[in-house]
Amino acid sequence: MTRSREWLHAWLLLLPACVLLVLFTHFPAVANLWHSFYSTPKGARPARFIGLDNYRALVDDPIFWQALQNNALYALGTIPLSIALALLMAVWVNGRIRGKGFLRLAFFTPTVLPMIAVANIWLFFYTPEYGLIEQVTKGLGFASHNWLGSKSTALACLMVVAVWKEAGFFMIFYVAALQAMSPQLAEAAAIEGASRWYFFRRVTFPLLMPTTLFVLVNAIINAFRLVDHVVVMTRGGPDNATSLLLYYIYEIGFRFWDPAYAAALTMVLLVVLGAVAIAQFVFLERRTHYQ
Repeated sequence: MTRSREWLHAWLLLLPACVLLVLFTHFPAVANLWHSFYSTPKGARPARFIGLDNYRALVDDPIFWQALQNNALYALGTIPLSIALALLMAVWVNGRIRGKGFLRLAFFTPTVLPMIAVANIWLFFYTPEYGLIEQVTKGLGFASHNWLGSKSTALACLMVVAVWKEAGFFMIFYVAALQAMSPQLAEAAAIEGASRWYFFRRVTFPLLMPTTLFVLVNAIINAFRLVDHVVVMTRGGPDNATSLLLYYIYEIGFRFWDPAYAAALTMVLLVVLGAVAIAQFVFLERRTHYQ
């Protein structure tokens, strides 16, 4: 009877979290999949079952493929750089340096700023003729350039903003992991005459692999859920050069009012994220925990 009470007590404690998880995660995903097989209701015409027509339209949609390609380039350009910069900053501020509290605050400040505010700040930096970057490049003798209005630089400009904002957030996890390490490891390495680089490469970085895996999963999710910066800074332009997958879903669903097609696009996004997450845990889990 006592064991049954313990089980009941445990499930009652878990019940609120389970209800919220089902209502706001699992049910919307299933409902989205269901709606992706229907047409969009318009006026007096109700939605009707169309099977895989939305997915066939998706395959023939050049803007979808452009957005997917842009998102892949965006992820490849921001994730490694954000993680590397976060690790570098964490190692720096975790050392015995003066003013490391101020440095931690400076590195973490972009993270706590609202995304809309960050986008507007960088929008001013990139403004042609008057922006901060234009003033610096003019002072160096370079010609004026429309950074967000050029297809060759617009996506790269969004990458810079993302790295600036996210690196400080990832740094916090690395700082926590570094502080959890035993100082005896560094003392033993110093006695053996190991250099700092050798100690980092052979001891510190391998012990940080669980944190790196966690940060990597979050970085990939962040790379595929960016909307705010695109809306404020480029609106997907010029010529869809900065149209990312979630922004394209937002446009289809709320600007062109085609929620059925947007549901199909959302399912593709969920499948992509799920496949990447499974691949990460399958190929990195054993290496991460040395099993």
